[in-house]
Amino acid sequence: MARRSTQGGFTYLLVLLLLAAFGLLLATAGTRWSTSEQRAKEAVLLRVGSDVRRAIGAYYESSPGSVKQFPPNLAALLLDARFVGVRRYLRKIPDDPMSRKPDWALISAPDGGVTGIHSQSDKTPLKTGNFSPPDVSFSSAAKYSDWQFVFAPPPTTPTSATGSGAVPPQQP
Repeated sequence: MARRSTQGGFTYLLVLLLLAAFGLLLATAGTRWSTSEQRAKEAVLLRVGSDVRRAIGAYYESSPGSVKQFPPNLAALLLDARFVGVRRYLRKIPDDPMSRKPDWALISAPDGGVTGIHSQSDKTPLKTGNFSPPDVSFSSAAKYSDWQFVFAPPPTTPTSATGSGAVPPQQP
């Protein structure tokens, strides 16, 4: 007579438990990798957005004559046609790190030019604080498209009738 084994199925159960634990570890690692990847994209978005804002500001400030102009489009930042010599503010139009394409949404200036950019992504940002001074308003953003990188020209000081900009002293 053959004897029946008393260990029927314990090895199978052990393999199933090991597979479940391995699956749980992979799921945790995937979540951490995804979060890490999104944080890296956020850092690139902040850097690229600041670079484009700075380039728009340089284009605006270097306007010939007394009337300042915003660039008509992002391509104008690659080669400024207002000057005889070559003047570049960006080497290339950067890709939006959220979409990996240069499909930025443009923010229009009052004169019809471009005063800023923002991503078109509707994903929720992970970063919600500790932004540098020009980007402090990003802490209340609900999505990446709310992170708007806008160049705001410094306010012009009103000049007096003498044209010097200084207030004349008061007579006693």
